[in-house]
Amino acid sequence: MPATFQGTAVSGTEATIEEIRRILCGHLEAKELLREAASMSPRSASLVIIAVLGVLLTAGTGLAAKSAEAQQADPPTSLGTGKRPNIIYVVADDLGWKDVGFHGSDIKTPNIDALAAEGARLEQFYAQPMCTPTRAALMTGRYPLRYGLQTLVIPSGHSYGLPTDEWLLPQALKEAGYQTAIIGKWHLGHADPKYWPRQRGFDYQYGPLIGEIDYFTHEQHGVLDWYRNNKPFREKGYSTTLIGNEAVTLINQHDPAVPLYLYLTFNAPHTPYQAPQEYLDQYKSIADPSRRAYAASITAMDDQIGRVVAALDKKKIRDNTLIIFQSDNGGTRNAMFAGEGDMSKTKIPCDNGPYRDGKGSLYEGGTRVVAFVNWPGHIRAGSTVDEMIHVVDVYPTLVGLAGGSTAKSKPLDGMDVWPTLSEGRPSPRTEIVYNVEIFRAGIRQGDWKLIWRTPLPEGVELYDLARDPSEKNNLAAEHPDKVAALQKRANELAATMAKSPLLLTEFQALRKRLAQPPALPNQELDLNEEP
Repeated sequence: MPATFQGTAVSGTEATIEEIRRILCGHLEAKELLREAASMSPRSASLVIIAVLGVLLTAGTGLAAKSAEAQQADPPTSLGTGKRPNIIYVVADDLGWKDVGFHGSDIKTPNIDALAAEGARLEQFYAQPMCTPTRAALMTGRYPLRYGLQTLVIPSGHSYGLPTDEWLLPQALKEAGYQTAIIGKWHLGHADPKYWPRQRGFDYQYGPLIGEIDYFTHEQHGVLDWYRNNKPFREKGYSTTLIGNEAVTLINQHDPAVPLYLYLTFNAPHTPYQAPQEYLDQYKSIADPSRRAYAASITAMDDQIGRVVAALDKKKIRDNTLIIFQSDNGGTRNAMFAGEGDMSKTKIPCDNGPYRDGKGSLYEGGTRVVAFVNWPGHIRAGSTVDEMIHVVDVYPTLVGLAGGSTAKSKPLDGMDVWPTLSEGRPSPRTEIVYNVEIFRAGIRQGDWKLIWRTPLPEGVELYDLARDPSEKNNLAAEHPDKVAALQKRANELAATMAKSPLLLTEFQALRKRLAQPPALPNQELDLNEEP
């Protein structure tokens, strides 16, 4: 097939020169000339590239060395040298796979549905089983097992966070010239300001730092968790609406000459299930109060997403804005993973459709999440991408689109999947690491998926997802070779795994409890007394 350059087909010598151009993108002095070449015809641009190549060779620069260096230090943007997009990355919190209109729900999500219909539905988009690990994977492009955030979430009373030696997505985009903002939930460290968004690459921050808040008081355990640019403040209103308001204001005030990265991360529809009366009234037909409030909170979130899109249209930047939407994990099915509040009397309302279990589990219901991508003119409207994509892939994909560099990041687990999203090409990904912890692992290679629980008695499950996406038929006994190969891979990853600060903290607390005085009666007992 002929290569393309700035949307124009080229062949023969021009295609070869295009490959040279990609190699030269790693050389800083050559970049400026190459950017100028972007506005020329393919033939004129080829002459510029040949001239640049001559300069590099005259200077004694080793082409092969620069090629290898370029692949790690400064990958070329997936759009060549075209205009970089604004990026609106929307994350819902504990949203069930089926709890959107385009997956067949009775919950009203017209704005989400329209964006999915006008873009590409991502039907094999994988997140981590829980909130903190997914958000960490998104920010780093690396599996949470690499830096110790693979187990559960950061509880309100704990003081650790995403290690500060990780180079995050907003830092890479800011370095590439983007204005960066987070509006909404963070949950990657709250006890020490060094973990906060403003210290991690975001120019602007608004919203909660912890994982769960009351939608109206913005408190957790009676403590206010509502911040703007590192300063707590009280504000009246429903958190979902306030987050939408802030996003619209940011867009209205944005300078279109500067590309924008907005990380728009709702706490909806996470527990506690709450919504304004006007939204509850839309679901009077739902008898269960939890499901009614859950549905209402999703529709409230959908309305705010619609307002954000309208603001982009009004600002006349919609056509150059990439919108990606995902849930941070599957919908909750087990009350143990619902949150820090008392869920003993609450019926869990989330629906993950055909997928087994939900948040906190390694089954598809906990990790295969609702997602889509939308960018007019760049993503084919009405398309479906049924290829494996993991949340870690977002980092290199967005940095590539931004023309940025991953030189400061640690080795990435993510892959650039832009050709898969925009052209429908096969995903470069052949493996999904659901998670690896000291007590369990989930690995998928091709269509074969292993779930391995290591505490005795161990549990081993093997599924063929092509034939059994609902994970009903355990084939481990029939395919011991597949089990062994996937267990080997899990052990390889475990050998490089960082220790979990959560488990370390809890173990230290246990040791302190073991050193406490004996729990004997406080007064003497008459040992001869009848019981």
